[in-house]
Amino acid sequence: MTEALVTYELDGDVALIGLNRAEKRNAINDAVNMQIRDAAFRAGEEAQCAVIFGHGDNFSAGLDLAEASQWMKPDAKPSRRRRGRWHRTFDLIARGPIPFVAALRGAVIGGGLELASAAHIRVADETTYFALPEGQRGIFVGGGGSVRIARLMGYARMADLMLTGRVLSAAEGERANLCQYVVPPGEALDHAKSLAARIATNAPLSNWAVTNGLPRIQDLSHDDGLFFETLISQAVRSSEGYERVRAFVEKRAAPLARPGPSSGKR
Repeated sequence: MTEALVTYELDGDVALIGLNRAEKRNAINDAVNMQIRDAAFRAGEEAQCAVIFGHGDNFSAGLDLAEASQWMKPDAKPSRRRRGRWHRTFDLIARGPIPFVAALRGAVIGGGLELASAAHIRVADETTYFALPEGQRGIFVGGGGSVRIARLMGYARMADLMLTGRVLSAAEGERANLCQYVVPPGEALDHAKSLAARIATNAPLSNWAVTNGLPRIQDLSHDDGLFFETLISQAVRSSEGYERVRAFVEKRAAPLARPGPSSGKR
């Protein structure tokens, strides 16, 4: 029987995906990677939004270096099957059919940060810390971090982390755009679930446009971006969208709530 290195639970329209190697700080090896892939695919089939989190005190300390030390041996036979394996898994999260919210705590290091960056929203609690120690380990990012993390925080900040071994606190990570929310210790998962439940009520086609169309527009020129925006805006038109607009016009839809002093979660 396969060990459950990743847990899966469906809570209404929200899939809960948990990294389940707490004793290894949820380090990601080949088996974990494959189970994340399977869980992400399943979530895309049966949920409207997903939350990914780590069991225990850490989100993920990244690549399982004990396993890596075996396939990195100078005399080890190169594995073509391993190439791009993390990319394929993380793309199911970043560009799959539903949005993902990452609930972060403790270590979000190396490949763990690459996994978190594949999510569309990141909620960190105050125990979270971010690092990219690849330079000290003699390796390079391999889970899409050179694309996703660099786009989140910029080349200069990412290079700083990789070259110097600098570690960022949750507050510093928020300022560097590695997370959008910082909450008190132990509250990241609940806050992520709350956001996911709200996202799950959106029109599915609009969610898809945000998670799949919007990132691609960033790769285009100004004129091509506007053209692609027009195509996407037409593609998401539906009877559901029409009914939602009518509900707003007829004052049947709840108005947007203004932020106030009680909205303490950044």
